[in-house]
Amino acid sequence: MQYGGIELGGTKIVCGYTDENNLLIDRITIPTTSPKETLEKCKEYFITNKVSSLGIASFGPIDPNKNSKTYGYITSTPKPNWENVDVVSYFKELDIPISFDTDVNGACLGEVKYGAGKGLSNVIYGTIGTGIGFGIYLNNNLVHGLLHPETGHMLIQKHEIDKDFIGPCPYHDNCLETLASGTSIKKRYNKSARDLYDNDSVWQLESYYLGQAMVNCILNYSPEKIILGGGVMHNENLLKLVKEKTINLLNGYIKSEIINDIDNYIVLPKLGDDAGVIGAIELGKQLI
Repeated sequence: MQYGGIELGGTKIVCGYTDENNLLIDRITIPTTSPKETLEKCKEYFITNKVSSLGIASFGPIDPNKNSKTYGYITSTPKPNWENVDVVSYFKELDIPISFDTDVNGACLGEVKYGAGKGLSNVIYGTIGTGIGFGIYLNNNLVHGLLHPETGHMLIQKHEIDKDFIGPCPYHDNCLETLASGTSIKKRYNKSARDLYDNDSVWQLESYYLGQAMVNCILNYSPEKIILGGGVMHNENLLKLVKEKTINLLNGYIKSEIINDIDNYIVLPKLGDDAGVIGAIELGKQLI
């Protein structure tokens, strides 16, 4: 048997499938353009490559409630043309079980099952990329609720040098995504994060915001591990700065051997950039 997954991101989409031994057989990347063009390409991929289940891990906000009239939809996203798109319906003609969740929940599940969070019951996975989102796995389950956690939109204290900065989020002036996403970096400096790799002031400010986010996650969810992925985290110096800011902000409040071993507490994904698609595949497999 083969199992399929789609990591639906704001910039690109990854489709792939594994065999019964969880070996990733194939993956392709598709640019995220219009909903119809993008989702049709994904569907064609799985028409060609037959799978027994399909997991879709999508950027959001989404509606993952199967009892809702808008189950399977991307809802109030700021991404142009993608608001109120019924994603799941595009794939119903495949006539296989389909699971639908957030992209970060998918990546979190992948890391819990096969990566840096393996063997743990409480894990947070954060994607720091075009946007920011957090997948939360507590007591051996992905967290949902009213809809799903939108931890990427937690409110953050602005740095004084950023007081006049207006970020890309149309809903919040001082949420994490509007201050620390790849999109906000590009808006602030008129350059991509990749082109600012050696500019230390950029990463000091980025870690100032991400350090606050780590403290909020630790104090609110008490995870056993935090995993940070996404394109912005490709800067190898950023992780070290985030750890330093986190320790400073905690200020000794949390007494734990795990916190004392910060290098093994806040980590990069073991599955690398495949965490999302592998987690999406796992979402679908759980329906079999």
